[in-house]
Amino acid sequence: MTLANGRTYLAIPGPSVAPDRVLNAMHRAAPNIYEGPLHDMVDTLYPDLKAVARTKGDVAIYIGNGHAAWEASLTNVFSRGDKALVLVTGRFGEGWAEAARGLGVDVTMLDFGRQSPVDPARLAEALKADKGHQIRAVMTVHADTATTVLNDIAAIRKAIDDCGHPALLMVDCIASLGCDRFEMDAWGVDVMVAASQKGLMVPPGLAFVWFSEKAMAVHQSAGLVTPYWNWTPRTRGTMFYQKFNGTAPTHHLFGLRESLTMLVHEEGLEAAWARHAVLARAVWAALAAWGDGGPVAANIREVANRSNAVTSVRIGAPDGTRLRRWVEANTGVTLGIGLGMNTDADPNSDGFFRIAHMGHVNAHMVLGVLGSIEAGLTALQIPHGGGALAAAAAVMAEA
Repeated sequence: MTLANGRTYLAIPGPSVAPDRVLNAMHRAAPNIYEGPLHDMVDTLYPDLKAVARTKGDVAIYIGNGHAAWEASLTNVFSRGDKALVLVTGRFGEGWAEAARGLGVDVTMLDFGRQSPVDPARLAEALKADKGHQIRAVMTVHADTATTVLNDIAAIRKAIDDCGHPALLMVDCIASLGCDRFEMDAWGVDVMVAASQKGLMVPPGLAFVWFSEKAMAVHQSAGLVTPYWNWTPRTRGTMFYQKFNGTAPTHHLFGLRESLTMLVHEEGLEAAWARHAVLARAVWAALAAWGDGGPVAANIREVANRSNAVTSVRIGAPDGTRLRRWVEANTGVTLGIGLGMNTDADPNSDGFFRIAHMGHVNAHMVLGVLGSIEAGLTALQIPHGGGALAAAAAVMAEA
């Protein structure tokens, strides 16, 4: 006998839960890609994508995942040998830096560890040392999906401006877009990347790059631009096929149209941010209660530095893996693995798991995940405090 029979649930940080409406929108015969309704529908996507990023700048759509968005952003602003400063707060900052190095960019990393956000003062020191303004761009992740730290992008922009440095600010919002507040124009972001499979609630397959006029000007002299990644024809071309450098990802676009309708026009972006904030606080309340009687704790200590999209949990090796596997086998809930947490202080990712609360998620989904985790803690006799579910429910009731 297993209690996992029935509809399973993915509580991993991508791919997130795809709404039935999105899946139904994708479940159709192939459309005419040369003229007609598809073209009209795609034209409606761009204003809504700009609204989600809070920008008046351009956005290019690619067939690909988050790593594709990384490469698309890099090839459009760098030449081989250009310098980049990457602010690392987890595995995905390292990943973007590795992608840049692979393209021939001269990368310097400032590593802030696995439990802390970017320190703008350290960034300022590095920029002041760059007397000749050789650094073309400062790159960072808004919410690192591995550590789940949330970086203060406005403070990073201010540090760059206060130094009088001309570097572009490039931000990875793959985990945070649609979940954590992000203001591309107001915060002075020049390039932002995201993908479809997290807060945008569409199956993996679409990558996006938003860019400012300043980035477009830098793009004109970028030596790494290739025909496929080039964002100019995708945003300024006159022919439909140029938007995708060939055949459009038709069914993903239909799904995206439905998800943007839900996010932008029905719920509203501000309400979606508020929903994610409440659900995240409910998870944190449960973690605090469990931690009163055992080793369970959010990886990021300061609440202000936590993402509302996903929470990395410290529990100690090997209990992170033991708990994940028990919960999946016995309750039908899949938790996220401990990822990229191999630090000197805690070298084993088996001591972590992650709870995603991003995208198409509501109160009963989160409470169900928390209840399943509590069952696992009890069954595996992992020490933990009581009252976790009551604490989470109280957060929701107050909201």
